Amino acid sequence: MEPHEYKRFMALLYVCNSTEPVDIADHFQKGRSFPELFATEREDQLVDIVAYCLIPNHFHLLIREKTEGGTEKFMRKLLTAYSMYFNSKYGRTGTLFEGRFKAKHVDSDEYLKYLFAYIHLNPVKLIDPKWKENGIQDRVAAHDYLVNYMYSSYSDWKGNTRMESKILNKAASPEYFTTSNDFDDFVNDWLMFADAS
Repeated sequence: MEPHEYKRFMALLYVCNSTEPVDIADHFQKGRSFPELFATEREDQLVDIVAYCLIPNHFHLLIREKTEGGTEKFMRKLLTAYSMYFNSKYGRTGTLFEGRFKAKHVDSDEYLKYLFAYIHLNPVKLIDPKWKENGIQDRVAAHDYLVNYMYSSYSDWKGNTRMESKILNKAASPEYFTTSNDFDDFVNDWLMFADAS
């Protein structure tokens, strides 16, 4: 609903990705900031986060499990922590997310490349809701929007340095993009493909 809530979720992507328990409420009660939270040293990580995107009504993660059951443990920690925060803030009770998270196994290089594009292009629907059905109406505007959209890993893959960059483990993905220009070309190819459809 507001920028602080996106930042909170991204901070949780970082701190919940640990085999150790997390008490983020204690962290904020002590008056610590988001940058301090991202400076927290984590023990062994449950998953490698390779890409992510948050939009108002859902999110996407591209992860690789590092420990047996790591995906489920990570998602339980993440969703419980965010739901508790959101419910407390808005005086709600009960579940925040519809049902259990959905996971798909990536079993081919083509599917993995598609997911990189799909996850990073997802915010385009905020400015062009019918882009998947009708193609992208303004490719330049879509690209500019993606460049400035701060709630995804797009900026990190473009080579920008920010505290949220610590969420990702780029080394866990195949070496599709040796430079930020490679990533930019990849996204532009998908934007042109979507524009032509």
